[in-house]
Amino acid sequence: MGFEILETIIYGIVGMVSMLLATFVVDLFVPYDFPKEIKEKNVAAGFIMAGIYIAVAIIIKTVIQ
Repeated sequence: MGFEILETIIYGIVGMVSMLLATFVVDLFVPYDFPKEIKEKNVAAGFIMAGIYIAVAIIIKTVIQ
C-alpha cells in the first residue's frame, strides 16, 4: 500500500513538471503572451493553454498505464 502512494506522488510530480515544461516550450516558440491574453479574457488563448494541458495529461496517462 505504501509503494502505491509513493508511486502516485511521483507520477503527480512528473505530471506537474511536464505541464510546466510544455507551457515553457510553447511560450518559447509561439510569439504570444498567453498569461496577459488570458487575463484580458481572450477565450482563444485559454483554449490553447487548455489544449496543451490536456495533451500532456493524455501522454502521461498513457505512459502510466
